[in-house]
Amino acid sequence: MTTPTSNSGSTSVDTSVDTSVLASAADFRAALTRRERQPSSIVLSMVLLLAVTVTLLTLFVLLAQVASRAWPVITGRGTDFLTDTIGSEPSLAGIWPGLFGSFFIGLGVLLVAVPLGVAAAIYLEEYASNGRLTRLVVVNIRNLAGVPAVIYGVLGLIIFVGWLRPVTNGGSVIAAALTLAVLVLPVVIITSMEAIRAVPSGLRDAGYGVGASRWEVTRDHVIPYAMPGILTGTVLALARALGEAAPLIMVGAITGLLPETSLTGNFTALPMLIYNWSGRPSTSGGEIGWSNASAAAGLVLLILVLAFNLLAILLRNRFESRRTGT
Repeated sequence: MTTPTSNSGSTSVDTSVDTSVLASAADFRAALTRRERQPSSIVLSMVLLLAVTVTLLTLFVLLAQVASRAWPVITGRGTDFLTDTIGSEPSLAGIWPGLFGSFFIGLGVLLVAVPLGVAAAIYLEEYASNGRLTRLVVVNIRNLAGVPAVIYGVLGLIIFVGWLRPVTNGGSVIAAALTLAVLVLPVVIITSMEAIRAVPSGLRDAGYGVGASRWEVTRDHVIPYAMPGILTGTVLALARALGEAAPLIMVGAITGLLPETSLTGNFTALPMLIYNWSGRPSTSGGEIGWSNASAAAGLVLLILVLAFNLLAILLRNRFESRRTGT
C-alpha cells in the first residue's frame, strides 16, 4: 500500500529561498543606489569646487579691471572710438583700422583653416589606413599644435609675404589671415579628428547595411554627428588666432598711424593696437590715457571674439538638436 507524500516541507524551503533571494536583491539594489559619500570623495569635490571658484573669480576680476579702465573711453568717446582712425592723442585715437583688420583676419581664418582642417581630419579618420605613415603624420600634426606662434610668423614672412607677394601684395590682411590659418590648422585637425572618432561605429555600420557608400555615410551620418565637436574646436582655434600679435609683427602689421584700410595694403589689428598703446606713458592732462584706450581696445577684441563664438555656438546647438531630434 502506497503512502501519500507531503509537500509542506519542500514548500517552506522554497519560500525561504525566494525570500532570501528577494532580500539579497533588495540589498544589492540599495547598495547601488546608496549615496553615501566617502571622506576622500568629499575632499576631492571641495578641491574641485575651490578650483572652479578661484578660476571664475580671477576671470571676473580681470574683466572688471578691464571694464573699469575702459569706462572713461566708453562714456567719453562712445561710437567715435570705433569709427575714428589711429591718432597720436589717446583722447582722439580710434580703433577702426584695427577692428577692420581683426574682423577680416578672423573671417579669412574661418574660410581657410576650417575647410582644410575638417577635410584633413575626415581623410585621416575615415579613409587613411592605420599604417606607420598615417601615425607619423598624426604625431607631427600634434607636435605642430605646440610650435610657438612666432615660428609661424617667420613662415608667413617667407612664404606669404615673400614667395606669394603677387597674390597677397606683401604684408596685408590676406597674408596675415593665411599665416594665422596655418597657425590654428593643427588645432582644427586634432579637435575634428577627436569629434569624428567619437561617432559610434554602429552609426557607420547602419549606413553600410542599407547599401550606402563610404562618402555617403561620412557625409550624411558621421559629419552631422561630429559637427558640435568640430565647431567647438573651431571656436578655440579662432579665439587663439584673434589674440595673436607675434605673427602679425612678423608679416608687417603697422603699429603707427594708418591713413586707410584695405585687404591688400598696409594693415593693423586690435592686438597690435593693444600692444602699442599699453606701452605708452599716460598723459597727465585729460581723463583718457593710453591705458584707458588699450583697455577699451581689449574690450572690443573680447566682444569680437564672443561674436564669432556666439555664431559657432548657435550652429553647434542647431546640429546638436538635429542629432538628438529635439
